[in-house]
Amino acid sequence: MSAEYNDLDLFSDDVENEGDLQEQPQNLFQGVVVNDSDWTTETIISQLSKGNITLNPRFQRRDAWTDDRKSRFIESLLLGVPIPQLVLAEYPNAKGKYFVIDGKQRLLTLMRFAGESTTKLKLKELAVRTDLNGLSWEDMKRGLGKSDDASAFENSTIRTTFIRGYKNESVLFLIFHRLNSGSVPLSPQELRHVLHPGDFIDFAFDFTETSETLIALFGKDGKPDFRMRDVEMLIRFFAFRLFMYKYSGDLKHFLDETVMELNARWKIENSALKALAIECENAIQFTKGIFGDDAFTKYSPKGFERRFNRAVFDIMSISFSYPEVRLAAKNRESQIVEEFKRLCKSDLFLRSLETTTKSTEATHIRITEWGNAIERILGVKPPAMTLL
Repeated sequence: MSAEYNDLDLFSDDVENEGDLQEQPQNLFQGVVVNDSDWTTETIISQLSKGNITLNPRFQRRDAWTDDRKSRFIESLLLGVPIPQLVLAEYPNAKGKYFVIDGKQRLLTLMRFAGESTTKLKLKELAVRTDLNGLSWEDMKRGLGKSDDASAFENSTIRTTFIRGYKNESVLFLIFHRLNSGSVPLSPQELRHVLHPGDFIDFAFDFTETSETLIALFGKDGKPDFRMRDVEMLIRFFAFRLFMYKYSGDLKHFLDETVMELNARWKIENSALKALAIECENAIQFTKGIFGDDAFTKYSPKGFERRFNRAVFDIMSISFSYPEVRLAAKNRESQIVEEFKRLCKSDLFLRSLETTTKSTEATHIRITEWGNAIERILGVKPPAMTLL
């Protein structure tokens, strides 16, 4: 796929959002307690070290901030510059233990600088406190005329919001989106990983870490996407490939249920699930072989668009994940492209790719129409594309 796809504005909006919530928001917040406190950095680092604030080790491998940005954050604390609040949610069954709703990068920076980390941060590119450039936390604590700075750092406060008493995780989902409503919408995949831990979701994360095929969808410079959209797409593939008949229009619930079910089935079915992840890679590569830089985009009267389209990804990744379909498609690549263009000239099919794409009706239309098209061209229909 073209490097242009790494631009943040090139992705379709077929993602999880507040519209997926089935329960009325006013009912969700019954019994929820939200309060604020000013925790010192010393307290926060202590809570992280004790495990009272969960930072999944896998998340640390997808650290989005550069060392320059981390250093500027530490400098801001030393200067007393206001910084964004942290938002922590208490585990329902573990009083006093929290996971992060907002502030992961800030917490990772604190751990990297003054907490337990194998790769310690040395400050660099500081604009105001240039005298601290090149120093580590150990350097500041040992003296070097910077012990007062070390004390100032430990006593710096960060406003921290705590969420307790929620009965439905949709509360966290809603808060998550509200926190990010003023910036680029983030995938809630991190939240899913915290709320529904297990062997399958860990596998999905680890698999995308080394999958050049999935990394190329969203990553930059060959690195996995720090928003975990690659993990989300793999889970989405599993969901529609295995459980399409269960889809009711609530994408968040559908993906959550997929993760929980496959977590439960992992010990017995892990070999088959690992093989299916490979077939997802095969399907992506095969689609790119047919469509080139136009893979996973929709076609309009002006030609193929630049935006990655998740709905197109669904139908292509599912249909070409079957070896028999890929075999039958050999030497018929041009027919497949022309058939997709023909379908996109239908207002009904095109709408299923661009508006209300998460509705059951739109999902049924694009899955059925593309499945029928594949059958017409190749004489074989992908089993998962036969809806009940």
